[in-house]
Amino acid sequence: MGKHDGRVVCIVDDDASLRRSLRNLLMSVGFRVETFESAEAFLESVHRDSIGCVVLDVRMAGMSGLDLLRHLVATGSRIPAIMLTAHADDETRRRSLEAGAVAFLEKPFRSSTLLDAVRTALASA
Repeated sequence: MGKHDGRVVCIVDDDASLRRSLRNLLMSVGFRVETFESAEAFLESVHRDSIGCVVLDVRMAGMSGLDLLRHLVATGSRIPAIMLTAHADDETRRRSLEAGAVAFLEKPFRSSTLLDAVRTALASA
């Protein structure tokens, strides 16, 4: 099965239908997936050592995806992050990449684009 065995792709997005479709897409190609409806819910997750990468929505109620990414980096986490947004602008892209995101995808994105980003993130972990 390869080196991604056991590592989980975490999806953090407050859009339930997008969480479901992303989970189905990633599971269809063999990834283990956990989904979270908020950054806060993700932070309460205890399985951080098994996380291969996180897929974060930039804009969420409560803590934003960018704030979560900055928090992870500040606490010494090396979890690769892929940022998703429907509201892309150069400033958000720049701040996300500066904060350490490995990819920045604008919604709607192609399934293949997301899968490539996840594979790249896992390879960098």
